[in-house]
Amino acid sequence: MNNKLMNRPLYEDVAERLREQIFAHELSPGSWLDEQSLALQFGISRTPMREAIKVLASEGLVTTKMNRGAYVTEVQRKDLEQIFTVLSLLEGQAAKETALKATEDQLTALDNLHQRLEKAAADRDIEQFFEINVKFHDLIQEIADNPWMNGVIIDLRKVLKLQRRDSLLRSGRLLSSLTEHRAILEAILKRDPEAAEAAMGKHMARGLEAAQ
Repeated sequence: MNNKLMNRPLYEDVAERLREQIFAHELSPGSWLDEQSLALQFGISRTPMREAIKVLASEGLVTTKMNRGAYVTEVQRKDLEQIFTVLSLLEGQAAKETALKATEDQLTALDNLHQRLEKAAADRDIEQFFEINVKFHDLIQEIADNPWMNGVIIDLRKVLKLQRRDSLLRSGRLLSSLTEHRAILEAILKRDPEAAEAAMGKHMARGLEAAQ
């Protein structure tokens, strides 16, 4: 990881670096964040470190306890059920709007991403599959063009990222996920908003099953 701080507010850069460590499980779920030792590690004062931890807490990646400090969030089954319920509604709406709004160029871009997803699945390349999967969903939300909805989706996905990649390793999940993406794409290409919404809802439901 590049330890050089970038030209932006210090606490934002610190938050990004902590985020990277959390997603890489260098800071594992349940581990407490020692402000003083982390500040020393980053070569900064405790104030920007404290502000960075507040940012991560607002995203749900860190949980704070009064008079005790903060720890990396542990995602429980109840959390997963609640998160996927909200994501199903929001991402389903995004897919529905995409089916209605997408230009031909945007449909082509979605199709191209899916072809890359197919290749990653055929190669059993989990890392590549995960990255393209995120881009596929991101493009759907970009086409839907609802920044308020997208902001909520982004924050919820950050919490899921604490564990979601591991679900793709479960038996049959990679191919099931690919099949679900085919259904989503097919409905969007046909400009069928109800089918797109239903396909995305099914995808979210199966994602919850695999994550538990």
